[in-house]
Amino acid sequence: MAKQSSEQKKTVGRVMHEFKRGELRRGRGGKVKNPRQAIAIALSEAGASNQQSRGENRRSYRKTKAKERRGQTAQQRKEGRRAMDRGTARRKTASRAASSRRRSNGPTRAELYKQAQRRKIPGRSRMNKAELQRALRP
Repeated sequence: MAKQSSEQKKTVGRVMHEFKRGELRRGRGGKVKNPRQAIAIALSEAGASNQQSRGENRRSYRKTKAKERRGQTAQQRKEGRRAMDRGTARRKTASRAASSRRRSNGPTRAELYKQAQRRKIPGRSRMNKAELQRALRP
């Protein structure tokens, strides 16, 4: 079996935490009582199941991460949305500082791309930010 990433391990840990607290639910409703079923759900949500294809694992992992970002896991509902993010506060502060530096650098590439679309500039999809800025100059 392939090695799990740290994010996958966190997801498995969260699902097992929900199982231990009696918060893990089945697809059709009702609580999960069988530890083997809880493990299967945990591996499936973490995208590490040996019963699913690589594509299915990727899809279920992306779906799980989206659910965690929205705060819709049982653990987050009970303990608060930030319960799982306590260790990532330092990283988020650094990314906020980086994004503020980017904002001072003018419009984003996506915004420039939209302008290029409106002006129907050829080859815009292959241009980077600097090239889009040059192409958009009047």
